[in-house]
Amino acid sequence: MARDKSRCVILADRHQNLLEGLRSLLETMFETVVMVADKRSLLDAADRIQPDLAVVDLSLAASGGVSIAREISDSYPELKLIILSVHDEPTVIDEAIAAGAAGFVLKRSVATDLFKAVESVQQGETFVSASARR
Repeated sequence: MARDKSRCVILADRHQNLLEGLRSLLETMFETVVMVADKRSLLDAADRIQPDLAVVDLSLAASGGVSIAREISDSYPELKLIILSVHDEPTVIDEAIAAGAAGFVLKRSVATDLFKAVESVQQGETFVSASARR
Protein backbone atom coordinates (compact mmCIF):
# COMPACT_ATOMS: atom_id res chain seq x y z
CA MET A 1 0.00 0.00 0.00
CA ALA A 2 1.48 3.36 -1.04
CA ARG A 3 1.82 5.93 1.69
CA ASP A 4 1.52 9.65 1.13
CA LYS A 5 4.96 10.75 2.37
CA SER A 6 3.75 14.21 3.26
CA ARG A 7 1.47 12.53 5.76
CA CYS A 8 4.23 10.83 7.78
CA VAL A 9 6.74 12.14 10.32
CA ILE A 10 9.48 10.48 12.34
CA LEU A 11 9.84 11.64 15.93
CA ALA A 12 13.18 10.77 17.55
CA ASP A 13 13.98 11.35 21.23
CA ARG A 14 15.33 9.21 24.05
CA HIS A 15 12.76 10.45 26.56
CA GLN A 16 9.56 8.39 26.41
CA ASN A 17 7.42 11.01 28.15
CA LEU A 18 8.43 13.67 25.67
CA LEU A 19 7.83 11.29 22.76
CA GLU A 20 4.30 10.57 23.96
CA GLY A 21 3.48 14.25 24.41
CA LEU A 22 4.87 15.26 21.05
CA ARG A 23 3.20 12.34 19.32
CA SER A 24 -0.17 13.61 20.50
CA LEU A 25 0.55 17.03 19.01
CA LEU A 26 1.94 15.67 15.75
CA GLU A 27 -0.98 13.25 15.30
CA THR A 28 -3.17 16.30 14.78
CA MET A 29 -1.00 17.19 11.79
CA PHE A 30 0.05 13.85 10.30
CA GLU A 31 -1.62 10.58 9.41
CA THR A 32 1.32 8.58 10.78
CA VAL A 33 3.80 9.41 13.54
CA VAL A 34 6.69 6.97 13.88
CA MET A 35 8.49 7.20 17.20
CA VAL A 36 12.07 6.05 17.71
CA ALA A 37 14.44 6.37 20.65
CA ASP A 38 17.90 5.98 19.11
CA LYS A 39 19.96 6.93 16.08
CA ARG A 40 20.01 3.48 14.45
CA SER A 41 16.21 3.21 14.65
CA LEU A 42 15.89 6.72 13.20
CA LEU A 43 18.05 5.86 10.20
CA ASP A 44 16.29 2.50 9.69
CA ALA A 45 12.89 4.19 9.81
CA ALA A 46 14.01 6.89 7.37
CA ASP A 47 15.14 4.17 4.94
CA ARG A 48 11.90 2.18 5.25
CA ILE A 49 9.31 4.95 5.44
CA GLN A 50 10.91 7.77 3.47
CA PRO A 51 8.96 10.54 5.23
CA ASP A 52 9.38 14.15 4.30
CA LEU A 53 9.84 15.34 7.91
CA ALA A 54 11.83 14.23 10.94
CA VAL A 55 11.72 15.87 14.38
CA VAL A 56 14.93 14.86 16.15
CA ASP A 57 16.49 15.54 19.54
CA LEU A 58 19.94 17.05 19.03
CA SER A 59 21.39 14.79 21.71
CA LEU A 60 20.12 11.59 20.06
CA ALA A 61 23.56 10.66 18.74
CA ALA A 62 26.10 9.45 21.29
CA SER A 63 28.63 11.90 19.87
CA GLY A 64 26.26 14.78 20.61
CA GLY A 65 26.40 18.10 18.84
CA VAL A 66 25.12 18.68 15.36
CA SER A 67 26.53 15.44 13.95
CA ILE A 68 23.04 13.94 13.85
CA ALA A 69 21.75 16.84 11.73
CA ARG A 70 24.69 16.54 9.35
CA GLU A 71 24.32 12.77 9.00
CA ILE A 72 20.60 12.97 8.31
CA SER A 73 21.02 15.80 5.81
CA ASP A 74 23.84 13.99 4.01
CA SER A 75 22.00 10.64 3.90
CA TYR A 76 18.51 12.00 3.18
CA PRO A 77 18.81 15.35 1.39
CA GLU A 78 15.07 15.54 0.68
CA LEU A 79 14.10 14.90 4.32
CA LYS A 80 13.13 18.08 6.12
CA LEU A 81 14.60 18.17 9.60
CA ILE A 82 13.52 19.96 12.77
CA ILE A 83 15.96 19.76 15.67
CA LEU A 84 14.75 19.73 19.28
CA SER A 85 17.20 20.89 21.90
CA VAL A 86 17.67 22.27 25.40
CA HIS A 87 20.62 24.29 24.07
CA ASP A 88 19.84 27.87 23.10
CA GLU A 89 23.35 29.09 22.36
CA PRO A 90 23.61 30.89 19.00
CA THR A 91 26.57 28.76 17.90
CA VAL A 92 24.60 25.52 18.44
CA ILE A 93 21.61 26.87 16.53
CA ASP A 94 23.74 28.22 13.69
CA GLU A 95 25.69 24.95 13.42
CA ALA A 96 22.48 22.91 13.30
CA ILE A 97 21.02 25.08 10.55
CA ALA A 98 24.33 25.00 8.63
CA ALA A 99 24.35 21.19 8.99
CA GLY A 100 21.00 20.98 7.23
CA ALA A 101 18.27 21.45 9.82
CA ALA A 102 15.35 23.52 8.56
CA GLY A 103 14.05 24.17 12.05
CA PHE A 104 15.37 24.48 15.59
CA VAL A 105 12.88 24.23 18.46
CA LEU A 106 13.83 24.66 22.08
CA LYS A 107 12.39 21.94 24.27
CA ARG A 108 11.18 24.56 26.75
CA SER A 109 9.12 26.11 23.92
CA VAL A 110 8.03 22.93 22.17
CA ALA A 111 4.36 23.24 23.19
CA THR A 112 4.05 26.62 21.50
CA ASP A 113 6.66 26.36 18.74
CA LEU A 114 6.49 22.87 17.26
CA PHE A 115 3.29 23.43 15.31
CA LYS A 116 4.66 26.72 13.89
CA ALA A 117 7.98 25.04 13.08
CA VAL A 118 6.32 22.21 11.16
CA GLU A 119 4.20 24.63 9.14
CA SER A 120 7.19 26.86 8.35
CA VAL A 121 9.47 23.99 7.37
CA GLN A 122 6.82 22.41 5.17
CA GLN A 123 6.53 25.75 3.35
CA GLY A 124 10.27 25.77 2.69
CA GLU A 125 11.11 28.30 5.39
CA THR A 126 13.60 28.08 8.25
CA PHE A 127 12.22 28.24 11.80
CA VAL A 128 14.04 28.99 15.05
CA SER A 129 12.25 29.31 18.40
CA ALA A 130 11.76 32.98 19.20
CA SER A 131 13.01 32.47 22.73
CA ALA A 132 16.41 31.25 21.47
CA ARG A 133 19.32 33.60 22.08
CA ARG A 134 20.54 34.72 18.65
